[in-house]
Amino acid sequence: MLESPPTLEKLGNIEFSLYGNPQVLEAVRAVNERYLYWTEAKHRPLPKGVAPETVWGLVKLFRLSRLHKLKLPDLIGETFSWLVTDATNAILHQLDMEMGGKLGSNQLLADSEGEKQRHLLLSSQMEEAITSSQLEGAATARVHAKEMLRKKRPPRDRSEQMIVNNYTTIQFVLQHKHEVLTPELLCEIQRRMTQNTMEDEADAGRFRSDEEVRVVDFVTGEIVHIPPPVNELPQWIQAFCDIANEKVALPGFVHPIIRASILHFLLGYIHPFVDGNGRTARAIFYWYLLRKNYWQVEYLSISRIIHRASAQYARAFLHTELDGNDLTYFINYQVRTLQQAFDSLQQYLQRKLDERKQLQPVRRNTGLNERQLLIVQDLIGEPHAELTIREIERRFNTAYATARADLQGLEEVGLLVAGKVGKQKILYFRAEDFDQKLAAMKGERRSATVSNQQLKFDVQ
Repeated sequence: MLESPPTLEKLGNIEFSLYGNPQVLEAVRAVNERYLYWTEAKHRPLPKGVAPETVWGLVKLFRLSRLHKLKLPDLIGETFSWLVTDATNAILHQLDMEMGGKLGSNQLLADSEGEKQRHLLLSSQMEEAITSSQLEGAATARVHAKEMLRKKRPPRDRSEQMIVNNYTTIQFVLQHKHEVLTPELLCEIQRRMTQNTMEDEADAGRFRSDEEVRVVDFVTGEIVHIPPPVNELPQWIQAFCDIANEKVALPGFVHPIIRASILHFLLGYIHPFVDGNGRTARAIFYWYLLRKNYWQVEYLSISRIIHRASAQYARAFLHTELDGNDLTYFINYQVRTLQQAFDSLQQYLQRKLDERKQLQPVRRNTGLNERQLLIVQDLIGEPHAELTIREIERRFNTAYATARADLQGLEEVGLLVAGKVGKQKILYFRAEDFDQKLAAMKGERRSATVSNQQLKFDVQ
């Protein structure tokens, strides 16, 4: 079990005379600048004869003088607190500059046409659905999961069902981003997240009624969190909804990303459901930021960043609870995660735009349309993909005849080969000499003829 920090009560009298020691002041400043937890702070270099506990007492006094308090009116004695560090403020400013505003505020997205933006959005939502489910134990490989979502194939097991649930719930949250959060809407989000995956399906879409629900460390088996008792759940849920709907007056101005992070933590803390609390908490984080016009959140996969270092995610919860419900630990983690997700999006967009530029000679030489170029781009990264007309129809929201013409055109230029499955279904695969054909198409060609019905490419 993670070591709890010493409380001020246990530390006793604080040696204020140490404030005159420049080395001690530097140690306090360094700990608070990074907002280190006790187990990290106690190993920092200190002046000879100064105990880590002594410095920690000074650290806590500094923090307590700046903490904002969150008191829940109907839950006497339940208090959470937080402060915004300089580092977090700097990230929030950067995110406000880059993630809010109009489409043109993100030049990389603005440079993408509507077809590309929709394609990117679907890809990002698939990525979030997959990694959010993997965080909760889904074992389906990413490539198979994306293929299932694209083809709308029915899930074959619990892991695939979790991914499908996540994906459809993201769409649901987007559709309901302007609605106020109610206990009923919260239950509906959880129901969609967990349907057909629960041991008792009656637990999908309802608050827990079992006092024995515990949060357990999967590695050690230790109980790391005991949620509030069942008889207090109605008050907790109402307080949670009031914070989400901004009916609870928080001290001063609370940045929307800070409030979204608090909501994320609180739902994990309350743990109102038998299962699906983490997935529902991340959905509420998205819901609130979309509600506050952080529209680029639609394109982010926050869970993918969390999944890379899931232990840090768990520690952010534990540090907060073990240090007197100081939400700063979780807020700092969540803000950094959001920044990393945005940076990852920018890198992805830049990479895709670079790939698009490399494909422009193909468009000039062959007349391939925008959808066909996107298909080619996907095939570069997914050489074993199997395509159907229906899949392309759904992916690009186009007519069946248009999707068929797109695939047939790619077959005619030699990038795809078609094969039948059964009597009627046609699958399209990447041609064996795909790379060579694509390289040839990037060069000068004497003849390239395109009509509405047929695409011909004459390789000299």
